[in-house]
Amino acid sequence: MTRKREGGGRPKPQGRTSRPAAKRAGAAVDARVARLMETSVDLCDDDAKLQAALDLLRDPAEPTELRLAVVQAFQAASFSSASFDACRGEYLAALRQVADTPDPELRQRVLGILARENDGWTQQRLLEGLREPEKALVPAEKALQLLSYDVHAEAYPVAREIVRDPPNATARREALRLLAADADSAPVFEKILLDKDELAENRQLSAAALQSLTPGRLQEHARDILLDDAEYPEIQATSLSALTQFGDLRSVSGDAALLKRVDALSTAAPAKVKRSAREFLRRYAE
Repeated sequence: MTRKREGGGRPKPQGRTSRPAAKRAGAAVDARVARLMETSVDLCDDDAKLQAALDLLRDPAEPTELRLAVVQAFQAASFSSASFDACRGEYLAALRQVADTPDPELRQRVLGILARENDGWTQQRLLEGLREPEKALVPAEKALQLLSYDVHAEAYPVAREIVRDPPNATARREALRLLAADADSAPVFEKILLDKDELAENRQLSAAALQSLTPGRLQEHARDILLDDAEYPEIQATSLSALTQFGDLRSVSGDAALLKRVDALSTAAPAKVKRSAREFLRRYAE
């Protein structure tokens, strides 16, 4: 005969929160978030509200959803409250305090805000993480994106090192984007542009960077790029643009082989190349 357990029914699993309890907890957090957002407009006008919000942000025991809501409330206040400047310093100081939180979502959000504020402390922490990966707060590619908001010269050597020895392909691409404003990196871009084994996107980034930094260097290679039937269309379009804007009128107009090739591209090429080829011909062939 099967004996019934005392109290009847199955025993509840240990260490688990029942669904109703979990639902109630979620509803409680949602209610706190809603109340917080209601006060975002005058968050900096009431010191008690301000300190309570900052305490929530700094408290690692609070749910991530609620701490993110604090950040959202402050961001809303920054756009709608004339008094936000009065509390900006305390807010940024609190963000720095939680920048190394174990929660990756909150950490990345906080660092993004600080980086857009051109916060020097954040820039140094991001650079430190690139130099010493074990100290990194975010992946290298994200750190490079954040540093691009306000690039300082000390970031360029680190970015060049990542181009030379990248942790991954995405980080290398972000390093190239950051270096696009660094004239001293022109030789790096020139080398990548001429390397047919490089990824097409990296070569296109390099062509665009050279056009901006040293258009003369791009022009020196543009003719060979355009005469190469196997070259990527995007790079050909950038080369056409460089010659159209900066090319020597007499030498380009007298280059029969180049004019013939561009004429062919103006009728049988991807749309972007066609447009660039026609602009080129309007300058040099008419």
